[in-house]
Amino acid sequence: MSITTRILAAAVAALASLPVASLVHAQSGAAYPNRPLKLVVPFPPGGGADLTARTLAQKMGDAMGQSIVVDNRPGANGLIGTDLVAKAAPDGYTILLVDRGALGINPSLYAKLPYDPLKDFAYIGIATEGPYVLVANPAIPAKTLGEFVALAKAKPGSINYASYGVGSMAQLNLEAVNQRLGIDLQHVPYKGAGPAVTAVVAGEVGVTIASVPGVLGFVRDGRVRALAVGSDKRLALFPDVPTMAEAGGGDTLIATYFALAAPAGTPPAVVARLNTEMKRALAAPEVAERFVAAGLVPTGSSPEVMAQTVKQDVARFAVLVKSIGIKPE
Repeated sequence: MSITTRILAAAVAALASLPVASLVHAQSGAAYPNRPLKLVVPFPPGGGADLTARTLAQKMGDAMGQSIVVDNRPGANGLIGTDLVAKAAPDGYTILLVDRGALGINPSLYAKLPYDPLKDFAYIGIATEGPYVLVANPAIPAKTLGEFVALAKAKPGSINYASYGVGSMAQLNLEAVNQRLGIDLQHVPYKGAGPAVTAVVAGEVGVTIASVPGVLGFVRDGRVRALAVGSDKRLALFPDVPTMAEAGGGDTLIATYFALAAPAGTPPAVVARLNTEMKRALAAPEVAERFVAAGLVPTGSSPEVMAQTVKQDVARFAVLVKSIGIKPE
């Protein structure tokens, strides 16, 4: 081995042993981060996306020694804010808090999506998941999912479900329930999750799905009945409510997620640093407790797991959207 080769090998070995922060410094020529970051949330303030963003921004900013400013850019099912980050400089200073719909569902709903979820982002990782709860008006004589399915089969087309609009997670999930369980719930779209839940409480429709915070009070005071939760295990806030799998509904009611991403081309060391800080923040007991109390499940996935999830979602929801007959805009 020549002297030059030995020097090069030693340099590579030394670089491999450097911590993430040092690698970022070596790649960028300056310590990262050396100025405030912007975290774009393509949804309005309030709700699981905003809670996840603001909690992580505070905790990660403190750890990284720079403020992370949350910038809400709502509109068009998340298109506006998501596209803004897709076209931002890939320097690690503009990142995205995104949900499952903006990445996995929008490609099937829009004929000319301004961003490519598989090519335009460097995925940092899934931070939290937001399981849905299947709730029914108490006037429906069914206390379990099995009883509800039997009732729906006995009277096909007689029970309506509320969604948050055409192409929403509520419609897609409940149509998946229709297909999986062989029932015929009828779709009634509303303008958002709040109105959909209110419609079930009022008896305008029979069932809907909603986030835990959206129905917790109504379940506790008996104005809606929780039949199942769409999660891998029972939720701490609903310990007596079975999962869909336990209740016989299989893997329907796919949870939404809230994840971090950066523009494609962001240096791998920057992505690794952000993933490390995200996981560190989620591991803090006070952060985990805050999310659990809001009905969110701290996840902290790797970039690779997130990338694979998006790829699977794009294919899965394309098939579901086509089977329902939704035409891309």
